[in-house]
Amino acid sequence: MNFNLTLIGQAIAFFFFVLFCMKYVWPPIIQALREREKVIADGLQAAERASKDLELAQHKVADELKDAKAQSAKIIEQAHKRSTQMIEEAKEQARAEGERQIAAARSEIEQELNRARKALREEVATLAVAGAERILERSVDQSAHSDMLSKLAAQLN
Repeated sequence: MNFNLTLIGQAIAFFFFVLFCMKYVWPPIIQALREREKVIADGLQAAERASKDLELAQHKVADELKDAKAQSAKIIEQAHKRSTQMIEEAKEQARAEGERQIAAARSEIEQELNRARKALREEVATLAVAGAERILERSVDQSAHSDMLSKLAAQLN
């Protein structure tokens, strides 16, 4: 056997082996590698989008939280204003009710005073008639002398 012929035969066999691999073995392997590369690239893009979406959602949540805090502060401020207003209205109503009760009490006192004056006048008139009877020692007719008694009562005021 010749060493050169063996080497040439092996080279030709290797050449056919490389052609066979290039035609039938490498295309499916390259196709599988490309599909795997595409799946990995899509996964990385999806992860990047998810990261951006997460960041956007965090910003949105922070903004919503800020808005909610501002709105709650506004509601609390309105509640404080309304409570102050209600307290002032209650004070004003109490003040008005007190004044009304004072006016009613004064009116009642005035009426009682007028009744007491009238009763006192009648009693004084009766006492005056009784005193006049004793002085005159005769009976004075109250209906006959009503004018005189009215003048006497008016002078007592």
